[in-house]
Amino acid sequence: MIITGYQGLFLFYVGAVLLLNGIWLLGHISNKEISLMNFFAGGVGVFVCISLPTRAELTELLPFEVTAYILLFSFTYFFVAINQYMGNDGRGLGWFSFFVAVTAVPVTVRLFLNANGQLWPTWLAICWASWAILWALFFGQLVLKMPIGKLNGWVCITQAVYTGWLPGYLLLTVPSFGGLNF
Repeated sequence: MIITGYQGLFLFYVGAVLLLNGIWLLGHISNKEISLMNFFAGGVGVFVCISLPTRAELTELLPFEVTAYILLFSFTYFFVAINQYMGNDGRGLGWFSFFVAVTAVPVTVRLFLNANGQLWPTWLAICWASWAILWALFFGQLVLKMPIGKLNGWVCITQAVYTGWLPGYLLLTVPSFGGLNF
């Protein structure tokens, strides 16, 4: 199905950017260098939004809803890239992260309520809960100035694997896995 191909593409690069951002937060990649991966991942999200079919029957979410959620990720990655390249302090990104974390809560609840015990929708709800926590942690780090950069790094690395890299890879390479909808 076309939607799972786009999902796989986007999630694969969500996994890559979360992994590299985690490594960066642990101090192993320079600020300007990490901006390249964030620009690229943000661009992949915009490409997916432009290319994504808008037929409602292809997804459990409304077509513009899917686009809006993907753009939350893309804008986050563009924001990180610009901040790191320009040396900004990240408070604006922190407030945007608060907005996204709050937005992710009803998305998570709705996905859980509509999952009906099915694997893919349940996994997606778990991912949204995880991403809400991560964005909330970034609000804590960047706005509240909590000293949790290393924690955020490890959370990014962990979430890279189970919310992006692995499911993205499976959607791209295992035809039966691709039969599951976003």
